[in-house]
Amino acid sequence: MKIGVGTFVTDEGIGSAKLAVALEERGFDALFLAEHSHIPASRQSPYPGGGELPRMYYRAVDPFVALAAAAAVTERLLLGTGVTLLIQRDVIHTAKEVATLDLISGGRFVFGVGAGWNREEMADHGTDPRTRGALLDEQLAALREIWTTDLAEFHGRFVDFDPMYAWPKPVQRPHPPIFIGGGPAAARRAARLGAGWFPTAVASPAEVPAQLAQLEGADVPVMVAGVAADPALLDAYAEAGVGRVSLMLPTLPESETLDMLDQFTKVAARFTS
Repeated sequence: MKIGVGTFVTDEGIGSAKLAVALEERGFDALFLAEHSHIPASRQSPYPGGGELPRMYYRAVDPFVALAAAAAVTERLLLGTGVTLLIQRDVIHTAKEVATLDLISGGRFVFGVGAGWNREEMADHGTDPRTRGALLDEQLAALREIWTTDLAEFHGRFVDFDPMYAWPKPVQRPHPPIFIGGGPAAARRAARLGAGWFPTAVASPAEVPAQLAQLEGADVPVMVAGVAADPALLDAYAEAGVGRVSLMLPTLPESETLDMLDQFTKVAARFTS
């Protein structure tokens, strides 16, 4: 099992370039960055984690820009979004951002996407929360069309464009790996669309079998996000056949982040060596 790290990069914590270098030096496999374009002041949508929305949600930097900075100073580290809120984005611009990042990183991008939870944030982008799943399906189909076809064309209910040219194409063929973030609905979508599944970690090793049973026997790649640096939990995911986990890294200043990464390294040593 491969071990990466997932976090929010903000204007108050360690920068993405220094973080990426530190991860590569310590033998970690990947860096995943979260995305929120903004946080509406109304705060009607409850935070899925319960309680007050953590500060880093308000201050997250753009993941594609931050990952481009990380790509420039690393050679092996995979660079991913965990997750891109695709339903809040223009699909043609996103296709170019993904392909460009895959190009400048030498084919190291992993595309984590999700349907989101903050309904007010979606609404500010003109997205109807009630149809976001259908929108996500069309967007992923349109992205694949743009990435794999010289003369791309797509006509759907939500995404519609006439024949067009769009370069660069991704380095990875046919395109960077796509992982759908979320719970049971995301697992079903991953199986249906031929993508990977990117659930959030459970709290205890005993819960792992039930979580993975949500795949209902579908043979899809699995990465798990937000995993605590708990040896027993890592062992449980490894024994269950999970291909990669990303350890949950709090948003901290540089020195504190490096200290925490050193702690992570000790826990993950048998997987990263």
